Amino acid sequence: MDTQNTGRQLRYLEEIRISLHRAGFGTLPLEGEQLPVLWNGTPLCRITGKGSVFYRREDADTPQAEDALYRVEDIAAKTLEYMTAMETAPQLKASGLDEDYRILAGFGGTVLAGAPSKYGVQFVTWDWDYDRTGVVHGHYFMENYDAAKQDFATRSGLIQKEQLFSPEQLTEIYRCCTDSVNEHFFELTDKQVELIHSVQQQIEICVPDLDERVRQQEEALERASQEQTM
Repeated sequence: MDTQNTGRQLRYLEEIRISLHRAGFGTLPLEGEQLPVLWNGTPLCRITGKGSVFYRREDADTPQAEDALYRVEDIAAKTLEYMTAMETAPQLKASGLDEDYRILAGFGGTVLAGAPSKYGVQFVTWDWDYDRTGVVHGHYFMENYDAAKQDFATRSGLIQKEQLFSPEQLTEIYRCCTDSVNEHFFELTDKQVELIHSVQQQIEICVPDLDERVRQQEEALERASQEQTM
């Protein structure tokens, strides 16, 4: 048995257990090298130590269950990405830094690092100091890997900050796209409708809780409209 590989898989499964609990999912004890996942107290799927997600069709036979399964798959993929990197990443050696931070990415004078903890891997970006013996101006993101990567990309200059949209902005864009197509505000060609749908599909991937955000926005708009008519 490859004990080193088994150890990596078990560390991954323990990390994803933490991430799933944080996202509101339940889990059962490991069965071999698979983690059973619960949604609303019922079986949803299993995650292997290699990051694969298996499920039975009858456990994901509603739109809500399918959405939950998609969220689990997204969490599994992202967790596998950074845990794979953590396994081989070099230790960040900097004066005054005691924690076991690992360098996940570096560009120019900026570094993205992660450190294991009982709450899951914690992420931070830093700038190297002038002689690269220490790090300064830490931006701490706790367990938010996506936010840490985005901060690293903009902070290091790999991507201009203006090129990125916040989840709130993307939600509003999505809602406006829906109104443009469904409410017939404009005369759109088939090509334009196809393009709008492709934009919406991209946003759905980027904002996992999009449905809830859209619902909250619509409720807020309805309340504002009612207040204006009172």
